[in-house]
Amino acid sequence: MYFDELNISDELLDALDAMNFEQCTPIQEQAIPKILEGRDLMGIAQTGTGKTAAYLLPVLDELSHGDYPKDSVNCIIMSPTRELAQQIDQQVEGFAYYLNGVSSVAVYGGNDGIRFEQERKGLELGADIIIATPGRLISHLNGGHINLKKVSFFILDEADRMLDMGFYDDIMKITSYLSEERQTIMFSATMPDNILKLAQNILHDPIEVKIAVSKPAEKIQQQAYLCYDGMKDRIVEKVLQQDDLDRVILFASSKMKVKELSITLKRKGFNVGAMHSDLEQREREEMMLAFKNRRINILIATDIVSRGIDIDDIQMVINYDAPRDPEDYVHRIGRTARANREGQAITLVTPKDWHHLLKIEQLIEKEIDKPALPEGCGEKPQMPTGNASSKKRYYGRGSHRGSRKKGQAHPSAQRGKNQSQHKQSRPPKAAQKS
Repeated sequence: MYFDELNISDELLDALDAMNFEQCTPIQEQAIPKILEGRDLMGIAQTGTGKTAAYLLPVLDELSHGDYPKDSVNCIIMSPTRELAQQIDQQVEGFAYYLNGVSSVAVYGGNDGIRFEQERKGLELGADIIIATPGRLISHLNGGHINLKKVSFFILDEADRMLDMGFYDDIMKITSYLSEERQTIMFSATMPDNILKLAQNILHDPIEVKIAVSKPAEKIQQQAYLCYDGMKDRIVEKVLQQDDLDRVILFASSKMKVKELSITLKRKGFNVGAMHSDLEQREREEMMLAFKNRRINILIATDIVSRGIDIDDIQMVINYDAPRDPEDYVHRIGRTARANREGQAITLVTPKDWHHLLKIEQLIEKEIDKPALPEGCGEKPQMPTGNASSKKRYYGRGSHRGSRKKGQAHPSAQRGKNQSQHKQSRPPKAAQKS
């Protein structure tokens, strides 16, 4: 389906055309008409499927021509992280470029008092759309800076991630400030029990739209190095010494490990940066900009950058710690081989992680190659035999230390912004109608 087959305004279609968006993704094709009908919606779709446009386009269309208060907040979009909130705000700016009178404000923690005061003024003036992290929005609610009683659209993006971060009570508190007449839209990459509970509490007679978890891109060369904990640093060093590698993301399970790896690799002469939740907002933005501008070659990070951050030219992703959630594996390695490029993904798997690897292989329906360790790193543990449970028992033993305003150009064309959708050749109008 093409966007011009949807019942949305010409101004939105102009913006989509300027951004090279032409053909709907499956989640957009299924979700947009239902949202335009006013239905509550539960969307199951992972990052990279186009879900942001799936909820922004119908809401922007409604706000642009509907009878909504001009001095009130009309839409709240909840985001688990400030990075995703910023990205959503940029998408709003792009999609709403030709719309008159639709305003938005992003509110998120980790910045100074000046930023908080700017947010307060924007909220009190009544921006149409507020994109917020839960904790920051509650701070403004507690301060009496915002009235949510006239909110018509309540959207939760990456709801599973918010619950993983402990925001269930915050979300329920925010919901208590909202009108019962609102339309609620919730997107999640997974559907665990806590998401079902949340959906039952805040959605009214929802329609469910589910897009199957995408498999990793075919152009990603996936490998798993079976090793002991004491071997990991040496393996990473050997891998990073490849001459042609200058764009790498290395994922670790904790901010403490990110800090340790950053120190270790800097001592080895690698040009690395660290991205974790202890950094101030300004520091995180500067770190991401330095990586995008190639002043840093290797970014060491927690899962804070595994979702929702578009960097198209990553050559390799290294999982220093094997992801416990198989879908996190898909999100992480999905940072490479974007825009039809090739990429590599290496996961370090210790004895205690063996069953996590089995779950990953089950999800992606593919056995991951397990080569010999790089020269000088020792021998990999012996492969277990038998079924999954026996493999888990085998590897669970101990550890080893190892050795336009009409006629005006859209800003996305000027900035050359990367998009997850690329314009496709389309048939002539006559062929479309036949």
